[in-house]
Amino acid sequence: MKKLVLMFVAIAAVSFASCGNKAANAEKATADSIRIADSIAAVEAAAAEAAAQVADTTATDSTATEAVVAE
Repeated sequence: MKKLVLMFVAIAAVSFASCGNKAANAEKATADSIRIADSIAAVEAAAAEAAAQVADTTATDSTATEAVVAE
């Protein structure tokens, strides 16, 4: 009977050890997600700024063309 109890204690100890440090892993995963989201936001902001510059250039070119045609 003592060997059986010792076996269950050993199995319980191994199962607790196999769980690892899930709190630290979850914290690291959260930090990685935030870092990736910030990177995506920066890329989207840069793309929006580039699109706005292209739109401004197109509007300026259209105005210049209309002025030349009107003369």
